[in-house]
Parts: sequence; C-alpha cells; structure tokens
Amino acid sequence: MKDSTRYLKIVEWSDEDQCFVGQCPGVIGPCCHGNDEITVYTELCTIVDEWLALWKQEGKPLPPPTCGKGIAQKLTDVA
Repeated sequence: MKDSTRYLKIVEWSDEDQCFVGQCPGVIGPCCHGNDEITVYTELCTIVDEWLALWKQEGKPLPPPTCGKGIAQKLTDVA
C-alpha cells in the first residue's frame, strides 16, 4: 500500500475559480486545478506521492493519517 493511501484527498468545484480544485488536508492545501474532476484527482494523487516521498527522503516524519477507521462517520457527523 502506498503511503498516500492513508490521506484524504478532496476535489471540489470552486465557484470563485470556475474549476475543480484539489487538496489533501494535513499534507498540502489547494495545489491543482482544472476543468475535469478526474484529471485534477489524478494530478492531486501524484502531488501527494511526491510530497510524501520528499519528506521521507529528508528524514521528516509523515503527518498523521487522515483516512482510515471512522473517517466516514466523522464526515457524516459534520454534515
């Protein structure tokens, strides 16, 4: 399993920018955008993989996971 699998990735429509914007809370804020949701998600996954690889290469600890047990319940509770 890739390290990036442990992190929630969000792609959402931005009315302000009139495009989809991708981010990975806890790893990187809004970092990619485009008109196609799947393309933005694919680019976001690549960016997250690269960030995590860089942190590991520099000997920095990875941030706590944002996906896993209970995430669906937490999102439901907020909504």
